[in-house]
Amino acid sequence: MLKIGNIILDVPFFQASLSGYSDYAMRTIARELGAPLVFAGVFLAKSVLHPRVFDDPSFKPGDDEHPIGAQLLGEDPEIMAKAAKMVRKAGYDLIDLNFACPAPKVVRRKRGGFLLNDPDKAIEIYNAVREAVDCPVTIKLRTSFDNKSYDNFWDICSRAAAGKVDALIVHPRAVCQRFTGSADWEFLSEVKKQFPRTIIIGSGDLLSADTIKTNMKNTGVDGVVIARGAIGNPWIFSQLRAGNEFVSPTLGEQGQVISKHFCLFREIYGRKNAARYFRKFAAAYCKLHPQRRKAQKAFFAAKTTEEFLAVVKQWYG
Repeated sequence: MLKIGNIILDVPFFQASLSGYSDYAMRTIARELGAPLVFAGVFLAKSVLHPRVFDDPSFKPGDDEHPIGAQLLGEDPEIMAKAAKMVRKAGYDLIDLNFACPAPKVVRRKRGGFLLNDPDKAIEIYNAVREAVDCPVTIKLRTSFDNKSYDNFWDICSRAAAGKVDALIVHPRAVCQRFTGSADWEFLSEVKKQFPRTIIIGSGDLLSADTIKTNMKNTGVDGVVIARGAIGNPWIFSQLRAGNEFVSPTLGEQGQVISKHFCLFREIYGRKNAARYFRKFAAAYCKLHPQRRKAQKAFFAAKTTEEFLAVVKQWYG
């Protein structure tokens, strides 16, 4: 079980916000395979001030998706607070503040991971959002900006904990590392020791159910959020629910899920470009196929819905 404010999840894991991936179709598949909470794609706070943003399938919450979270990215406390009100009004149940994103274009604009350089601004944003909404508010952080000093990380955590943050989501890498090297999960043990009364959720390099179980046991964190590990492998949620026997899906089971995901995707984006737009998902699903490269090549050659579904039948039965 995992409690985040007034949201109670029956299992201590959920799916992260994934830019370019976590639209309604992907979220539906994740929920059907065991994710108790899903997040939409990352919201740029300034964009949220334009109501049409919720017409985008990545950002429009479905009536069947509760609870569903929204992750906000921005540098201005007032705009972040206004955006938080709007996503709450749109139907989101939880707001996560992204102080972790390492993308250069984000950092250059003093958003995301840059805020580890400015604890005062980070806490000002948190306080503004906390006052603006009546739902749980969490903060996602990396452990440092430059991999040299952790003072700002501890400062933000201490002040957020004192401000009754509903959870701290910690990716144990420095912003400057982006996704290179390995996430330092031992660091999360110290975070939990320092803040035993705060919900600590781990993130980073969670690519298999076995790894997740081991990291949770070794660190004592309250839960985990699964990002890249869920792309092309939604079975990671059902495996975690199953306990210690991590049974891989058969080719037939994979084919059924791929077909359903594609059909949901096609309903959203239309028949004309569905096969082309779905290629990034198909490539990720093929990671589990014993003839990965051949299957990928076949999917990439498909140009129509009929051709795509024929590839699924050919390679997955």
